[in-house]
Amino acid sequence: MTGATVRMTPRSTTSPRLAELLCFAIYGANLAYGRAYKAALAKLGLTYTQYIAILALGENEGQTVSELGDRLFLESSTLTPTLKRLEAMGYVRRRRDTSDERQVLLSLTDAGRGLHARGLGIDPIALSGLTATEFRQLHKRMSALRDTLHESVL
Repeated sequence: MTGATVRMTPRSTTSPRLAELLCFAIYGANLAYGRAYKAALAKLGLTYTQYIAILALGENEGQTVSELGDRLFLESSTLTPTLKRLEAMGYVRRRRDTSDERQVLLSLTDAGRGLHARGLGIDPIALSGLTATEFRQLHKRMSALRDTLHESVL
């Protein structure tokens, strides 16, 4: 989001402690999740970005590159090389929209659908150490936080 303006309200004249920053807790959790998924993704030869692209396409094939980018919160400069690699791996098919040549439509190949159906074999709830209810509540709150933060930089 280049050129975005972030609205900040000063709350204190002293700097917060690192351990008190929610953004740092989220950053650390993101790194921990990455490590937890790394072994399963490595067996498939995928990066996390490639994996979530396959998941999103498996849920809604025929998306344009920009629609997928919006859904995954990725810029086209990140997404396009990812999609090219997935296409080279035989998981994704890209084709121009016949009604609008500027648009590229995305779909999974049979191999991509098989990978989507198979998944990683990771139970995200068990991995988190939360109960199913706690997991759903945290997911809902984190999604709301993400949406609020996303809107604040537009």
